[in-house]
Amino acid sequence: MSTNGSSDSGCTAEDSTTNSTCSPSELSVTASVVSMTGGILSNSLALFILVKSYHRIRLKSTASFVLFASGLVVTDLLGHLVNGSLVLFVYGSHRKWEAFDPGHVLCGFFGASLVFFGLSPLFLGGAMAVERCVGVTRPFLRSTAVAPRHVKRLLGLAWALAALVAGLPLVLWRPYQVQRSRSWCFFREEEPRDWLDVLLPLVFCTLGLLALLLSVVCNTLTSCALLQSRVRRRQGGGSGGGRGTSYHLEMILQLLAIMLVSCVCWGPLLIYVTVLTTRTRAEPSSLSLLLMVRIATWNQILDPWVYILLRKAVLRKLYLLLHAGTWSSDSSDGIHRRRQCTVLWGSVATRHSSARPNNFSCRGSLHLHLPDDTVKTIT
Repeated sequence: MSTNGSSDSGCTAEDSTTNSTCSPSELSVTASVVSMTGGILSNSLALFILVKSYHRIRLKSTASFVLFASGLVVTDLLGHLVNGSLVLFVYGSHRKWEAFDPGHVLCGFFGASLVFFGLSPLFLGGAMAVERCVGVTRPFLRSTAVAPRHVKRLLGLAWALAALVAGLPLVLWRPYQVQRSRSWCFFREEEPRDWLDVLLPLVFCTLGLLALLLSVVCNTLTSCALLQSRVRRRQGGGSGGGRGTSYHLEMILQLLAIMLVSCVCWGPLLIYVTVLTTRTRAEPSSLSLLLMVRIATWNQILDPWVYILLRKAVLRKLYLLLHAGTWSSDSSDGIHRRRQCTVLWGSVATRHSSARPNNFSCRGSLHLHLPDDTVKTIT
């Protein structure tokens, strides 16, 4: 969702075409281009990684999680393409909605697109958390009830529910409204006419917050179950986990990161719109609402980096880098001891042309067991 519009402080619809009085518009266009380009590249890279992972483990229990993750990344990618293109078109038309959209068709599509591509990642994140929770806590139920075909149906259901919420204002004749910055469209927040104008944004916010709450609860249960399993295995003398456990840990790390990103990016906007809608006086601050939307756009930029960075191969390399300092100091100490040992043995070999003693060792803390005459000779 790339809606980096500018505030309307000192910039109205009539003077928005002048560069001298509306220089923030150029900054907003640049920010939109950077956000759109970065989102497309990062989501494309994450999708490539996930497709490779799906083909490698498509017959294993983790295939359903990878399928969910691929659906989430595709949704974020399409969100950047569609919404970013609409934002650039609006700025390219100097935000004169009366000229290029007299029938409010584009505004309706723009608002529905923002709602759809905003709710879909939240629904998919909640579905992924539920799938992982069932897979860890009820593995036998998951093997029969969460087959790949069921995952595809759940993906379609999440997208359908998001599309239904996005299309409600159009069906109920409560069209999306151009916001005060004239760069994007959203629910009618200023001067609601009746209870429907209040209900529609509340439905949007309530479903989004419920999806976040579901993710938090399921990820907490999954993390607790994995920790208990690991503790039991260690107490039983096991190795602490096998390949399946490592896959579970990798996925729960990714889920926790997705949940954190969604809460930080979408939580402020959903809470702010809820407070704004239920408040009976004063009109909303367009600058504050726009700031919340800008924060929410980072969700689709940060999501793919969860799958790019929080992979087992990357985590292993990070672990090695963190311990490189300790290992390097230990290695330097070992090399120094071996050098001392080599010099000492060279002295022994020079004085005595006999074979190397059996108890001569250069390992550990350099304990050499040599005959007394040899020690006297070296001294």
